[in-house]
Amino acid sequence: MMRKLYTAHGPLMFHQSGGCCDGSSPMCYLAGEFRTGASDVLLAQLAVADIAEPVLFWMGREQFERWRHTHLTVDIVPGRGGGFSLEAPEGVRFLIRSRLLTDAEDAVLNR
Repeated sequence: MMRKLYTAHGPLMFHQSGGCCDGSSPMCYLAGEFRTGASDVLLAQLAVADIAEPVLFWMGREQFERWRHTHLTVDIVPGRGGGFSLEAPEGVRFLIRSRLLTDAEDAVLNR
C-alpha cells in the first residue's frame, strides 16, 4: 500500500495524534502536508522497499509520553479509516499494533 500511495502522491509521512476516533489511528499524508511542531516527536524514518525517501513517522508529544514504553508497528487492515488519510479511498486503514518494550529496549530508548 505504501508503494501504491507513493506512486500516486509522492513522498509520504505519518502522524499519530492520540485523539479520539480518527485521531487514534496513524494518518498518512503527503510529506509536509501535516504541519508538525514543538508538540510533536519524530519517532522514526521508515524505510520502505522501492521508495527512495524515508517515510517520517511523527507522534503528538502527549501521546508519545503515554506510549514511550511500547514498541509500535504500523499495520494495515481492511476497512474504512480516517477521511483525511491517503489510504481511505483504498478500502483499507492503517493501525498501530503495540507491545511493551523489553527491559533492554527500554534502557536504550528511554535513558
